Amino acid sequence: MREKFSFHARKLHILTWLIHLSLTLLTVTATSSSSSSSSHCGMAVTPSTSLLSFLQRLQKTAFEAFGATDFDPKTYVDVPLKFALSVTEDAFQKLPRNANGTVAAEDLKRFLEAYFGGAGDDLVHLNPHDFVREPEGFLPKVKHPKVRAWALQVHSLWKNLTRKVSDAVQAHPDLHTLLPLPGSVVIPGSRFREVYYWDSYWVIRGLIASKMHDTATAIVTNLISLIEQYGFVLNGARSYYTNRSQPPLLSAMIYEIYRTTGDEELVKRSLPALLKEYEFWNSDIHKVTILDAQGCTHTLNRYNAMWDKPRPESFIKDQVFASNFSSVSEKQQFYRDLASAAESGWDFSTRWMRNPPNFTTLATTSVIPVDLNAFVLGMELNIAFFAKVVGDNSTAERFLENADLRKKAMDSVFWNANMNQWLDYWLENKCEEVHVWKNGHQNKNVFASNFVPLWMKPFYSDTSLVASVVESLKTSDLVRAAGVATSLTDSGQQWDFPNGWAPLQHMLVEGLLKSGSQEARSLAEEIAIKWVTTNYIVYKKTGLMHEKLDVEHCGEFGGGGEYVPQTGFGWSNGVVLAFLEEFGWPEDRDIEC
Repeated sequence: MREKFSFHARKLHILTWLIHLSLTLLTVTATSSSSSSSSHCGMAVTPSTSLLSFLQRLQKTAFEAFGATDFDPKTYVDVPLKFALSVTEDAFQKLPRNANGTVAAEDLKRFLEAYFGGAGDDLVHLNPHDFVREPEGFLPKVKHPKVRAWALQVHSLWKNLTRKVSDAVQAHPDLHTLLPLPGSVVIPGSRFREVYYWDSYWVIRGLIASKMHDTATAIVTNLISLIEQYGFVLNGARSYYTNRSQPPLLSAMIYEIYRTTGDEELVKRSLPALLKEYEFWNSDIHKVTILDAQGCTHTLNRYNAMWDKPRPESFIKDQVFASNFSSVSEKQQFYRDLASAAESGWDFSTRWMRNPPNFTTLATTSVIPVDLNAFVLGMELNIAFFAKVVGDNSTAERFLENADLRKKAMDSVFWNANMNQWLDYWLENKCEEVHVWKNGHQNKNVFASNFVPLWMKPFYSDTSLVASVVESLKTSDLVRAAGVATSLTDSGQQWDFPNGWAPLQHMLVEGLLKSGSQEARSLAEEIAIKWVTTNYIVYKKTGLMHEKLDVEHCGEFGGGGEYVPQTGFGWSNGVVLAFLEEFGWPEDRDIEC
């Protein structure tokens, strides 16, 4: 089944790519020359850089030279330059060209070897000083010898995934798209060779289970440094990610480290950065005002990247899809919605499509997402908690009030009493200053995100609400043989059926657990056992931890999307360790599909 699914997804994207390719190559322009002040509905666009503009041209040339098979566009915006950009561009211009303007594969290979390092060469492997082969007190509830041996192998993967930014990046930042960072990083793995924002939360949960508190704190320090420089945490530590963020979980990372270590200095150091990040998420870029059915006005948030061009890391592919649009403004809006879906972390899903599964109907900026607002609610509660820790009672009170207002807004805009789920809300005209709530605008399709608010205290502490949500989740058809499915639609996109993702399993399981309900705990344990089991079987079959899994079939990894399945894998490792720490694994419980 996995091979069939992967083939379907790959065929979907590559055929579309090749059908439009001749048109694309005729219409490719230096979109980076677009005015940096261009906007849509008053939204600014982050300026590009000369280096990125050149690397996008290199990416296009590489695609023409090497073809579509196994081509990853991200590679060509990750390569570090060996010489100044002007020298490299001059050599690039002098490459011999065929009559159609393309460069022969052998000539381009020689050029790449002479003028560039390898993608990822500007990150250096680092042996984390707080790694111990078997830490004291490691997973005390795991009694099964095979499961314990595997858990120690997963624990050891932190050594493989820990890096530091090379001195060359600090010395010559103009030669790199990688951004300098003060501390060590833990990368997701494979093509994701830099630190990522929301991945880091589940990496940190795993590091805490592994007793690697210094490495966890270093990750937070890096993310704080990005806020200090850019005003928000970037999607990832690359210059091409400066146009967007990712789900805002920094405060949750700090909370988990503080809860474990009691590090008040970390809280004091973090609070100003968290306040700045909160301002970013509540600025006009992300803020939406909505008038509900009772005439009350609420403020909620949406994803909205500061970008209206093809994503540099996927420049060629984005242009292919945009060729379906005729006008510049339509293309710019499509590019913004692509980048905004990447900001959501759900890139890509029918969740963001007006007419699924038609990819060109992507309209992320027209959605008020349930999970984003749950994350911002969590940020408000965490900031209030940290303010109390440092003795700033007025800030604590203000953020508790903000959290209360957001909870009421979520009840009013998202909650659907017939489904007992929180539903994303579609905006009719995203440029309106005040949107009037309409019942028909809730997205009644079932996604795992419909249950994410349960992760937050104002919801998991409501006993009657929990009972109805638990029943809804049980009957939703999302809980499958190997975990919770992302959606019920098999679209070929990776954030849809039959894929399951570690963060979604964890948020739902932890929310169920925190409710204190025995029925909820029973469902949480069922999901966790399924997820740990399928990860174990896949690991035993492949020797690898995978980014996503096929929850319809135990022991199969996932597929679909715009790149081949990835391994490593930061958040998958973290969630497995967190589940084993919480639930353990008794000696008499088999681990098999």
